[in-house]
Amino acid sequence: MPDVLSYLLYMWPAYVAYIINVASPGPANFAIIGASISQGRRAGLITALGISCGSFTWACAAALGLATLLRNYAIALEILKVLGGLYLIYLAWKAYKSARLPDSKAVIGNSKTSYTARQLWLRGYAIHVTNPKAIFAWLAIISLGLPQNAPTAAIVLIVGVCITSSLMIFIGYAMLFSTPHALRGYKAARRWIEGTMAIFYSAAGLKLLTSRI
Repeated sequence: MPDVLSYLLYMWPAYVAYIINVASPGPANFAIIGASISQGRRAGLITALGISCGSFTWACAAALGLATLLRNYAIALEILKVLGGLYLIYLAWKAYKSARLPDSKAVIGNSKTSYTARQLWLRGYAIHVTNPKAIFAWLAIISLGLPQNAPTAAIVLIVGVCITSSLMIFIGYAMLFSTPHALRGYKAARRWIEGTMAIFYSAAGLKLLTSRI
């Protein structure tokens, strides 16, 4: 263990950059916030878990060298990019339809009548696993956060620390935006919030579709 801890000096800069990226506004955080304020804490927490699992998938791929293999096959990344962009646009369409619903027909704060746990988890997972930029983020973490020929234990340590930290941040978003105060605010401005999310998802999806890997 002391030998592994000696790699913390290398990991620190990559870890700080990773936390800043995770905490910044993005499709993942917006999905957690949207689920939390519209369907309650349980929905937000399950969505957060799905997103974390998607991140862990790419972390394992980067650690095993699969991400580098994907990078060498541009068609695979292009397919992922298109799927990710289309999925974000789909979420934008869902948010737009929700914004058009009258308040009497909107499902607010009642997860039993909206998405199931499986649907919430899959939604969170899909948001992250279809984003090819997550591959490069984890490649940067492992390549910049560890020297060459680092032992497996060091790779496990940096992946474990980053995933645990991101999960705590996502849980924090779910807890914060599932409070009664947040729910009251959502009810008062539901259409504006859903409309804003529709615009954000549309912009993120179009950016992903038009970006160059």
